Amino acid sequence: MFYGVWGGQPLSNSGPVEIGGMITPLILFTVTYFLLNSWLIAVAISFEKQLSPLGVWRDNFARLSLNYFGGASVAALLVTYTRNIDVAYLAFVLPLLAVLYFTFATSLGRVEDANKHLSELNSLYMSTIETLAMAIDAKDQITHGHIRRVQQYATGLARAIGVSDSAQIKAIEAASLLHDMGKLAVPEYILNKPGSLTPAEFEKMKLHASVGADILSAIDFPYPVVPIVRHHHESWDGSGYPDGLTGSQIPIGARILAVVDCFDALTSDRPYRPRLSDSEAIDILMDRRGKMYDPLVVDAFIQVHKQIAPSNNVDQTSSPRSLSVWKSAVGFSEAASSDAPLDDISASTEETLALYQLAHALAGDLHFDDVTRIVLSQTRRLVPASTAVFFGYDEDADELVCARVLGEHAAQFQGLRIPRGQRLSGWVAASERTIVNSDPVLDLGEVARTMRPRLRSCLSTPVIGGTGLAGVLTLYSTQVEAFAEDHRRIVEAIARHVAQTVRRAMDSSRTDSSVRDQQLAGLPNRHQLQRFIQAELSSSRGHVGLSLIFVSIRPRAGGNAAVARPSARVLDAIKGSLRDGDILFRYSDSDLVVLLTNTDSNGAVNVVSSMSAHIVGETQPDDDPTQDATVSFGTASAPADGTSVESLLGAARSRQHRGLDLSSGPNSVH
Repeated sequence: MFYGVWGGQPLSNSGPVEIGGMITPLILFTVTYFLLNSWLIAVAISFEKQLSPLGVWRDNFARLSLNYFGGASVAALLVTYTRNIDVAYLAFVLPLLAVLYFTFATSLGRVEDANKHLSELNSLYMSTIETLAMAIDAKDQITHGHIRRVQQYATGLARAIGVSDSAQIKAIEAASLLHDMGKLAVPEYILNKPGSLTPAEFEKMKLHASVGADILSAIDFPYPVVPIVRHHHESWDGSGYPDGLTGSQIPIGARILAVVDCFDALTSDRPYRPRLSDSEAIDILMDRRGKMYDPLVVDAFIQVHKQIAPSNNVDQTSSPRSLSVWKSAVGFSEAASSDAPLDDISASTEETLALYQLAHALAGDLHFDDVTRIVLSQTRRLVPASTAVFFGYDEDADELVCARVLGEHAAQFQGLRIPRGQRLSGWVAASERTIVNSDPVLDLGEVARTMRPRLRSCLSTPVIGGTGLAGVLTLYSTQVEAFAEDHRRIVEAIARHVAQTVRRAMDSSRTDSSVRDQQLAGLPNRHQLQRFIQAELSSSRGHVGLSLIFVSIRPRAGGNAAVARPSARVLDAIKGSLRDGDILFRYSDSDLVVLLTNTDSNGAVNVVSSMSAHIVGETQPDDDPTQDATVSFGTASAPADGTSVESLLGAARSRQHRGLDLSSGPNSVH
């Protein structure tokens, strides 16, 4: 029918037809037949896969036109020269058809091989991107696993709002993985800071968008990845960075990424806040709708976020698919490979962050006891130790003295002294060399055998300041061979890092102790206190108000017994709170008594409040040795609580049920 429509001569059985009269109609007929068949199939496929019909036809059916025209040529030969096809004639025609078929099949095979190769290259390409992204993700301890979730949210949201172009989808998929590439230029202490950033730190953090885009611009992406990475922190109202784009000037991929990036950050745990619920995060998105984020994108996300949410079994820390493809491509065997490189990056970042926090914590003029506490706590964060001990070096006695203990068996280390050159820690002090995985019995003697759980290995390194040995840092573990070379390197780095601070703190501590001892030595003692009270009671015959405050300094539970003496600053604070006529007595090394004349019980309570405020104001956790102690107050008044020295002191002591804990600052006053 179509042949006749295009002007073809009627075909009869009477004989051959002149070929010149049928060329044009035959060509038009072939084209019509081919287009009808191929386009019907292409349209059906495009509806099923939500692709462009033209793209489907161009990629899969355009080449089939050669086969149709080849068939039309053979048909023209048949109807032109004969109407009777016998076996002999087929012997000449069939080879022509076979050649045509195999030529076409070979061409299709080559096309399929090329497509397969292209698909493999694209898979390897994306896998390499994912692996790089996982490495960047491992660098950031706070947002670890974030990019994998963002990728799933972003691609799901893109399809939900009608983004159908495959290049745009691939661009969003790649940009989701690489949007934090610029964090390579941001210091770890800012990335992992457990709190709000300062303005200067935030300005440094803002660089990651433009830096990431600059890094990625060196890669010839086949789809627009770089604009998405550069502009994913732009705001709908123009208040974003780095270029201050507004509205539709912002690439659609960047607008999508901004919304899902914010949502995942809000619904993830952070050191400075717990995760928010989905409803709380959506409330925040709605509040920023039309200001920071595209209103249409926000509305679409709220509708579909549950459907596109990553499944619970999605690996948050690495990409098994990407790693396996990459390993296969470069020749790694699965048996010989693991995800250890990402763990190493994460561990390295943790080490850098801990050293930064150690330096930050040791800034300022700290007391020796504060320094040792900070050093041991940060060391145990990086090295698996059951017990950590800092031995200070007593130059006068040429001995190591246990200054601070953290962990198990702390009580058994209190007061421990080791002569320099003896035992393990003493040998480390004398030789100035590190010992790794030695038996703790060689350091602690038979006491180590009685500890439960028993200590089985130790790591000890010298702490050498500018003027010589400051002390020894020794770690103990209940595991055999617990310490690796990495642990040795970390502990030695910490020892070098803190040596000068330890030395300064030791010198300051000696000065403070000297001042304190001089002040204590200048106070009247307990015998003078007893005579004074007795004289006051006798002269007043029990009718004049007389009160006293008993002040005790005791170590907190697990604290250092060495700090259970009033420091120079505590003495200054107590003296500063006294009124004219009040007298301070030294009752013992850790107890003081304030005698208040012409003062009733209410007045004594008021003096205690003033004294507490002065102590808190003068002694802070970062600079006073008493920070590991509790200062307790008890009051007694005559004649209500007795008319003898013993009864008044007994009543004051019995009321010391609450204390002033100096380890937490002003908020610890009870």
